[in-house]
Amino acid sequence: MTTTDRQPFTLVVVTAGTSDPSSTRMLADQLAQRVTDLASRRGDQVTTQVIDLRELATEITTAMVSQLAGPKLQQAVAALGEADGIVASTPVYAAGASGLFTSFFQVLDSDLLIAKPVVLAATAGTARHALVVDEQLRSLFAYLRATATPTSLFAAPGDWSDPALAKRIDRAALELVLLMESGFARQVREESWHSYQHEFGSAGGTELTIDLDSDLMRLAAGGSAA
Repeated sequence: MTTTDRQPFTLVVVTAGTSDPSSTRMLADQLAQRVTDLASRRGDQVTTQVIDLRELATEITTAMVSQLAGPKLQQAVAALGEADGIVASTPVYAAGASGLFTSFFQVLDSDLLIAKPVVLAATAGTARHALVVDEQLRSLFAYLRATATPTSLFAAPGDWSDPALAKRIDRAALELVLLMESGFARQVREESWHSYQHEFGSAGGTELTIDLDSDLMRLAAGGSAA
């Protein structure tokens, strides 16, 4: 396949920062830009979509207590279903990932992210929280059966001026680009989906095709059934 025949990769950035501007969003944006630059050098194009979880907070809470997904949450789920790569970035509160971040991924269909490559990232006010990414986020995404890159990212205030952070961003970006280029997630779904047990998710990949025009979805969005 020539360079001109390649379809653009879709990168979805999930950020749980609550301020504007947010260091959590800034870390994710730097990584996304580096992914785009590296892919371009290799003859690939990347389109980026950002899911800002603070804009979905009410719908995430509703989904947790009622299992009804509002329109913004539906759009976020659809974007993740189509993603070739994911950046997941959270602030650290009380020695753990933010509740908004974990709640969002807990309400997703358990089959949605199978094999999808993801870079895990976190920011905090102190370097003492540096292990949160590998101790907590990796276990969450392992449960979701996503493919986390070997390099994760963490930034405390002192890291932003440290060249080592830029090196980690470069390394994580390259890992994500290579995983997207490999087509690993797509091949798993096409050739091995039947080998997964889907007790806690929707079998057959049906979580990727959401009917936004059903009576239930119209009611969830505040409309009326047909």
